[in-house]
Amino acid sequence: MTRLLTILMASIFLLSGCYSFRDISIPPEVKTVRINFIENKARYINPLLSPQLTDKLRQKVNNQTKLTQIQGEEAHYDISATITDYSLTTSGISDKQAASNRLNVTVHIIFKNRLDEKKDFEADITRNFDFNASLSLPQAETQLSETIVNNLSDEIFNRIFSNW
Repeated sequence: MTRLLTILMASIFLLSGCYSFRDISIPPEVKTVRINFIENKARYINPLLSPQLTDKLRQKVNNQTKLTQIQGEEAHYDISATITDYSLTTSGISDKQAASNRLNVTVHIIFKNRLDEKKDFEADITRNFDFNASLSLPQAETQLSETIVNNLSDEIFNRIFSNW
């Protein structure tokens, strides 16, 4: 029974024309990807965000696809991104004082598919992260750092590799 299931799954995989994991769909002719360093051009710059986000996205692509990461211009997929907004707003008020603040982070992504230019796109991804107003921004950044990097890298990855 297990062998039959394995053969059935392999047949579906071969007949589908692309490989797919967790709603990830990549045509079989796509073999390489270049993930450029994510620049930070926001007015306020968190110096840790760019390198952490770049590393997390590279790890995610490495762990969840079969693509080989290269640095050359000949990569089938070329991914660039820029942090364009990193700003703070008040998100909640209690007794005429700020009760919670919101950190807004926007990343502009540029995706180039060198095998099919019709699939090229640019998009903005914005995520908001709320925190208690009693925290300073550096305290909130320390507390939210992992969440920010995980959420943004997931969103970028899904925008590029998922069919939705």
